[in-house]
Amino acid sequence: MLTALRMVEEMDAGPVYAKRRFLLEGTAHEVYLRAGELSFELIRWIIKNEPQPEPQKGEPVIFKRRTPEQSLLPVFGSIKNLYNHIRMLDAPTYPKAYLEHGEFILEFSGANTCEGELTATVKIRKKKQETT
Repeated sequence: MLTALRMVEEMDAGPVYAKRRFLLEGTAHEVYLRAGELSFELIRWIIKNEPQPEPQKGEPVIFKRRTPEQSLLPVFGSIKNLYNHIRMLDAPTYPKAYLEHGEFILEFSGANTCEGELTATVKIRKKKQETT
């Protein structure tokens, strides 16, 4: 019989029933899909094995939702860091990595690297006009 779940006030601060290794390769969307699949595997494993929960160690780290301004492409850094910036914002609900150029916004997705170069899909749109 599974132990009753103990609810806690803080997000992600409750007891741990299982841990699995999880790689962050691919786009944010691909990472989310794999996390969902792993969640179902863990649920099945927990139901079958009925593990005892263990308290978390350390202080919980709370991450706030990204703002669109945080998606602005960095001015300096490496191709690898630029690739990671674009790919980790490439999910349906995230503000895409972008640059501003005059009246235009250039949004980047579908990043790939090969031989030290980065390629990506770019969507170009006009900035929204402010109404007074």
